[in-house]
Amino acid sequence: MIAWNKLDTLLLDLDGTLLDLHYDNHFWLEHVPRRYAETHALPAAEAKAEVLGRYKRAEGTLDWYCVDYWSRELRLDIPQLKEEVDHLIAVHPHVLDFLEAVKALQKRIVLVTNAHGKTLAIKFRRTALGEHFDAVVCSHDLGLPKEHMDFWNRMQKIQPFDKKSALLIDDSLPVLRSARAHGIGQLLAVYKPDSKLPEKDVGEFRGIRSFREIMPGS
Repeated sequence: MIAWNKLDTLLLDLDGTLLDLHYDNHFWLEHVPRRYAETHALPAAEAKAEVLGRYKRAEGTLDWYCVDYWSRELRLDIPQLKEEVDHLIAVHPHVLDFLEAVKALQKRIVLVTNAHGKTLAIKFRRTALGEHFDAVVCSHDLGLPKEHMDFWNRMQKIQPFDKKSALLIDDSLPVLRSARAHGIGQLLAVYKPDSKLPEKDVGEFRGIRSFREIMPGS
């Protein structure tokens, strides 16, 4: 499935790709509305409706991914709330073995994420992922989410790579489409970002159910 001999750079998404998206889905859809209701003395259903409405308005923007924005918007300490359920942070099966195998091929591994820096710090503390990357590119540092095509132009200026000999693995179809428009040579989607939910439609992209499927040398 992967032409490893034609690949120089591996670009990897974090949430839903390397990490189980269950943590993020539980946090934003259950934990935050519950704490919002408690903090602002609202009925649970009313609080959830209000919070989800605010999410909807921010969708597709960098604010959507920004914990500082949500701390201000919801008047909650979002990083602290993230720590309350950080036991749910989990690396998808076979990810660490996959990263080791790719590193043995001497390919450059770059984490490319929309996750906020404060979120990254929490997730790196809970997992062994941080040590596996040659570089980390965060959309908040570039001022655009990965869904925006200009993100990739900005990334090229700080972490240059040959897009034709690059592979991006991501669970977001809008991100994969923006990467395709930029000209990234190989693209893979993820069928099951959240281990607790059914497989998702990966659209026109090839997808994987496990990193074992694309393990170098297998």
